[in-house]
Amino acid sequence: MHDLLIKTSPALDRDHLIKYAREIGLDVRVFTASIDARKHAASIERDKKLALDLDLYNTPTFFINGRRVIGERPYEYLKKIIEEELRIAKQ
Repeated sequence: MHDLLIKTSPALDRDHLIKYAREIGLDVRVFTASIDARKHAASIERDKKLALDLDLYNTPTFFINGRRVIGERPYEYLKKIIEEELRIAKQ
């Protein structure tokens, strides 16, 4: 579902979400009941608040030992940052 949501954003209203659930083979009845009951509303609001508090507006955003890495990056780029942070931590 994650990949589909990213690909189709910002079409994330109720009807679209139910359509996506059907496309990936979820139990649409259970999924719809969960949406309508706002079953996960507290977790969603908590995550939204955290994103705002961290000033996160881009997907993906990674934090590597406190260093913010914004956007899709190649493996070698992330590896370099991790190795730098490991060297710093060993000093």
